Amino acid sequence: MKSLEDQLKNLFPDHEPKEVPETEEESTIWMQDDPLICKYEKRKGKPITIIEGYTGADSDFKILAKEIKQLLSVGGSFKNEQIIIQGDYRDKIMQFLKDKGFKVKRVGG
Repeated sequence: MKSLEDQLKNLFPDHEPKEVPETEEESTIWMQDDPLICKYEKRKGKPITIIEGYTGADSDFKILAKEIKQLLSVGGSFKNEQIIIQGDYRDKIMQFLKDKGFKVKRVGG
């Protein structure tokens, strides 16, 4: 069985493949020196994780909220300069934020 590259060479003998440079996705989110605070609460009997303490633009914090919600496949919201995630995901969220380059501080629990 021929590989795709061999098949393409047969179809287009004059074509020379270009090396496609792998571009790393640049994060446009502003990094801060102060740690983000990750805390756990119960509201109406349900566990939630709250991330607060971001001093950058609200739009950046909203992007971060969206990424966290997609990563964990859970619901959540952004209001009063806080990201509220449904469920207790402190460990996963803290690891994700550390990988992004943030300092994270765990509060409570």
